[in-house]
Amino acid sequence: MALQDIVEQTVAGLGYDLIEIERSAGGLLRITIDLPWTPPVEGQPVVEQFINVEDCEKVNRQLQFALEVDGIEYKRLEISSPGIDRPLRNVQDFERFAGQVIDITLKAPMGAAANGQVSANRKKFRGTLERVVAADASVGWQIVWSDAPEPKPGQKVSKQRVPPPLQALGFALDELREARLAPIVNFKGRNGQSLVDEA
Repeated sequence: MALQDIVEQTVAGLGYDLIEIERSAGGLLRITIDLPWTPPVEGQPVVEQFINVEDCEKVNRQLQFALEVDGIEYKRLEISSPGIDRPLRNVQDFERFAGQVIDITLKAPMGAAANGQVSANRKKFRGTLERVVAADASVGWQIVWSDAPEPKPGQKVSKQRVPPPLQALGFALDELREARLAPIVNFKGRNGQSLVDEA
């Protein structure tokens, strides 16, 4: 049985989703897992759950056994969560993270679709992922962004400042080389205070 099949079956059998399999130099086999996602129910609060160390240990133990039985060679096995720059691989991932800031890389440059607003050979974008429903009820995707620089931390911004214009780019999933959540870290505490101020 192929490595992909063994890992997929083992991970799914334990109740997790397989995100990525990566073989690195030195015999490292890195498996990235996540908890299955179910669409939110109207009127119910959204509870985001995360992979913890116990989840990784459980998958590690089971995978070591499964890989040994099938004779798959590796020197070190590493199980991890997707992290803050989680890859988006399928429609379900895009549904789950609609409204989040993502980074995308197109397979081919934008070309004529740029309409002169963006460099025609640009392939990389960071912006908010939006779900678009067409008149025929088909679902598509777009990324919305502004090329204006963000204000620096602590910089005062006038309330009369005109917000920079937004741009949007529609895309199909098969046009993407890669899509990931943008790693944006907030160093503020729960009440909006800086963590340094709270100490």
